[in-house]
Amino acid sequence: MAELRELLETSGLQNLRTYIQSVNVIFNASNQNSSQLEKQIKKAIMEYFSFDVSVLVKTPKEIQSILENAPFSDKKPEQIYFTLLSQIPDPNLVQELRKINYPNEGFIITDYCVYGYSLIGFGRAKCSNNFFERKLKVSSTSRNYNTMMKLLSLSKEIEVNG
Repeated sequence: MAELRELLETSGLQNLRTYIQSVNVIFNASNQNSSQLEKQIKKAIMEYFSFDVSVLVKTPKEIQSILENAPFSDKKPEQIYFTLLSQIPDPNLVQELRKINYPNEGFIITDYCVYGYSLIGFGRAKCSNNFFERKLKVSSTSRNYNTMMKLLSLSKEIEVNG
């Protein structure tokens, strides 16, 4: 994570903070275009580490909106997860996916997020990040409720303290 932080700082990002080892990076940037930032970060990682990874940039407002619109308020926070999508999935694939139903799991698909819950734990859920990537044919990343809350908190902290 330290190497990644150094790389991104030399790429022009400021006030970098990382959160846990799942490559959550919070930063300020003079460029506010998320798509351009994603390409810039992806390119820097590929050139330095030789890893071809998906990069997803979300603003504090986007994270806030995702959390505010989260369904499943009847579930415990540790049962809720968010699969953030890199692009709007094909509506036909979404319709097909909505037909799938597993016991103790549920999900709601929006344009840029799949809201999900698992009563058996996300690590054992059939509706995993890989499941949604395969079925929707888009890159994604999943985070649990507590991680999303922490990312929002850290991003607001950086926004204020810059």
